[in-house]
Amino acid sequence: MPERRRGKAYRGRGSRMWHETEVSSRLGIRYPIVQGPFGGGASSVTLAATVSNAGGLGSFGVHTFTAKQITDIANEIRGRTTKPFALNLWIPRGSAPDLGDEALERNFAILDGYYRELGMARPTRPQGFGQDFEAQLRALLEARPPVFSFVFGVPDQSILQECRQRGIATIGTATTPDEGAALDDAGVDCIVASGFEAGGHRGAFLRPAEDSLIGTFALVPQVADRVKAPVIAAGGIADARGIRAAIALGAKGVQIGTAFLACEESAATAQHRELLFDERAKDTALTKAFTGRLARSIRNRFSDDMRSHEAGLPPFPIQSWFAGTLREASAAQGRTDFVSLSAGQSAALLRFRKAKELFDELVREMALGGS
Repeated sequence: MPERRRGKAYRGRGSRMWHETEVSSRLGIRYPIVQGPFGGGASSVTLAATVSNAGGLGSFGVHTFTAKQITDIANEIRGRTTKPFALNLWIPRGSAPDLGDEALERNFAILDGYYRELGMARPTRPQGFGQDFEAQLRALLEARPPVFSFVFGVPDQSILQECRQRGIATIGTATTPDEGAALDDAGVDCIVASGFEAGGHRGAFLRPAEDSLIGTFALVPQVADRVKAPVIAAGGIADARGIRAAIALGAKGVQIGTAFLACEESAATAQHRELLFDERAKDTALTKAFTGRLARSIRNRFSDDMRSHEAGLPPFPIQSWFAGTLREASAAQGRTDFVSLSAGQSAALLRFRKAKELFDELVREMALGGS
């Protein structure tokens, strides 16, 4: 049991403070607390800047944004903080998929009842699905964020080398020990070991996500034992108890998603944020319904209805577009039954609705030590 020292910040073993870790040093932050990057438009400049200004690493998920928007987002964050922040992209898997007319009609037919219920017509098929990754990446590199974080793979060595030349630190995400080793071999600066308790997408890339479901307590020490890069634990962490447990398992920092998503500074809808404090947030499920890739969210009507269709759903980003066609009309009507409601299994631990208050309490409790 760590010793409490009244009136003094807890230093743990030796003379180092709890926050003086390789993660803090490599990322240039005071506290090794990373705000999880949110996709689907839930990231915000305000949240990223708030966390960075508090001494952590604010993050912004930009995988759904154009190159121009990525440039603008980086500039906006820089206008709100002088501290390090991260931009997050998804590494593409092979060439972009397409959909034939017959498959398009089959998937539209699944959604027709929802369109009628929401009072909307079938949307027009887009010219293409998803964003141009090469353009996104070029914009990110030109923007020179202090940190480039990524999921679903390992960037080419040429990209990692350019990051080093531009002074951009890199963070890769692993859902298995083998993925952690692959990231370490590539030379990334830090590795997020993401347990299956985490909300949002499972970032697996060596094996199917369904075969890569390892809990945080099992995953973190295995990754830490296999890699040289410092490990950042993620999944089910929402308070100082989770931070201490992660450090005890060999992590040098933590990534916290759901607790920051619930804060008013995030760009999640008000209904989504409120649900994270509701009893219904305890009932999460892994589903491909919203994007075609496995993700953890609060169960709702759409995720339940799509269970019988999951085997035939189109891949990402096509399914993301199909599900997205319901999002705007659903949100406009204040409904949550057709939209993704990302949430980790730590939702029952949430207490704070303001990001600065959450961050300050994490730091305060860590400084006190103990349980």
